[in-house]
Amino acid sequence: MKKVISLLVLVVFFSSCNEYQKALKNEDIAVKYELGTQLYEAGKYSKAIRLFEQVATTYRGKPQAEKLFYMFSQSYFKTNQFYLAGYQFESFTSSYPKSEKIEEAAFLGAKSYSKLSPTFSLDQTDTFKAIEKMQNFIDSYPNSSYLAEANVIVKDLAEKIEKKVYENAKGYNTISDYKSALVALDNFVNDYPGTPYKEDALYYRLDSAYKLGINSVPDKMEERLKVAKKAYSNLVKFKEDTKYKEKADEMLARVEKDLEKFTK
Repeated sequence: MKKVISLLVLVVFFSSCNEYQKALKNEDIAVKYELGTQLYEAGKYSKAIRLFEQVATTYRGKPQAEKLFYMFSQSYFKTNQFYLAGYQFESFTSSYPKSEKIEEAAFLGAKSYSKLSPTFSLDQTDTFKAIEKMQNFIDSYPNSSYLAEANVIVKDLAEKIEKKVYENAKGYNTISDYKSALVALDNFVNDYPGTPYKEDALYYRLDSAYKLGINSVPDKMEERLKVAKKAYSNLVKFKEDTKYKEKADEMLARVEKDLEKFTK
């Protein structure tokens, strides 16, 4: 019995493959459309895409076009081809503004672009683009059932940008460019007042001011040491029990000792 079942499965499999190969070579676009639809509904999106690609141009303007391009867009999305999915969903929303699928397509188009956002350490051009696309969706559909997910996506993307800005600012400290670090860290704290990286940013601002101060030429040292002392105050004012307290206290002790020579 098991052998019979296995044989039937093989027959069905090869028959299906043969039907698909024939459809790819068939000049009849209706055959391609019908089998593409069946494959889409069966979750065989990669195969459906090959057939849709062959008939998409021909079906523009036809009654079946709206359904075809919706399935085409979804197939790209479900196979993680997010650049093509984003393009196709945008094309769908432009071509079929009265479609019952318009809101879903607009959301999935924006979501596709969010999937292209790289890790924070890389260039964030695609992240900015994704935020713009998703914000446009939120503005266009303020009562959408997708609103909660859309807001989470925007929040996650914005946090990635925030981390990128912080790491860039901190990076100046890492490479000992303390003047640039002070400017960049100041800008970061001002631009992101509620950031979870504020304690770290204030510490690295102190560290930068301290190292710049103690290594300065005499005529600039006093002013820079006072900047470092102020940076210490800003850190402990923000968080009295900061995780950097021991290191910060050591810096303050050195700063105050070096400042003494300017009071004599």
